[in-house]
Amino acid sequence: MPSPIWPHVESPFHPGEQEAQQRLGIRDRMEDIGRRMVRAEMPDQHRTLFEALPWLVVGAADEAGRLWATLLTGPPGFVASPSPSSLAISALPAQGDPLSAAIDVGRSVGLLGIELSTRRRNRANGVVARRSASGFDVLVEQSFGNCPKYIQKRDVRLVGESDEATQSAGHRAAALDGVMTRMLREADTFFLATAAPGSAHNRGCDVSHRGGRPGFVSVGDDGTAITWPDFEGNYMFNTIGNLLLEPRAGLVVADFHSGDLLQVTGRAEVIWDGAEVEAFEGAQRLIRMQVDEALLRPRALALRGQLLQVSPFLTGTGVW
Repeated sequence: MPSPIWPHVESPFHPGEQEAQQRLGIRDRMEDIGRRMVRAEMPDQHRTLFEALPWLVVGAADEAGRLWATLLTGPPGFVASPSPSSLAISALPAQGDPLSAAIDVGRSVGLLGIELSTRRRNRANGVVARRSASGFDVLVEQSFGNCPKYIQKRDVRLVGESDEATQSAGHRAAALDGVMTRMLREADTFFLATAAPGSAHNRGCDVSHRGGRPGFVSVGDDGTAITWPDFEGNYMFNTIGNLLLEPRAGLVVADFHSGDLLQVTGRAEVIWDGAEVEAFEGAQRLIRMQVDEALLRPRALALRGQLLQVSPFLTGTGVW
């Protein structure tokens, strides 16, 4: 049997994650799995994936403590891994991005490297160790892979550098307007930033992938609430565990045809059971996010993608 790879005495799971695991009666089993799955540095295959990607998902808190998720792009190699415990990223959020001033030394960040064409994804969470005029370095404190479930297979390509003026332009709103609502209701993929407060090795920012058939995201008629299903996963409950400790969250959804980006920040809660959960085929529970602010940035993403295959794990899952 392989030896544990989590190097710390404390659990790889914080109290929120432990609470969610306990609720399902799998706490002891997940503790053993977590100690063999969550690392304090990246294995070579994770480092290689990050370095091969033309994009990176980032989650962090802004100056007011609100959580946002964003996408950074660059030619393959713009993310480098000088060592198993570090990533050097040659890109920064554009001036119009809510995280443009948030990437600073000592700040917690969650990173997700995802290759949609192969459905590979790896997470690396840590703190910003250095920032320059052209990028930032991250000291990795948590590293782990995720299974390919619910990832839509896409051919994603870099189409050049985004124009700074275009990236800075955007439409802000306190509630989702018609264009924003339609973008969410038509989405089959988005990314979600959450965080667990504290300075322990198992705390900090995290960013995760969410996928489903178009229509799996529901938006209330007044544009102030977003609801989506939580399907069966790896039972680590990183996102849900974070929300049990800290409800602030941020999501980003990309239109891979136009390059438009929609970023939303708000507060989320977990709906564990009841008629709403039962009404969505395949849902184990729901997450509902109350919108605090939304930002639509037209053509801000220098990526375009073509859908190749819907995730086979989504067969039979419903829409609202």
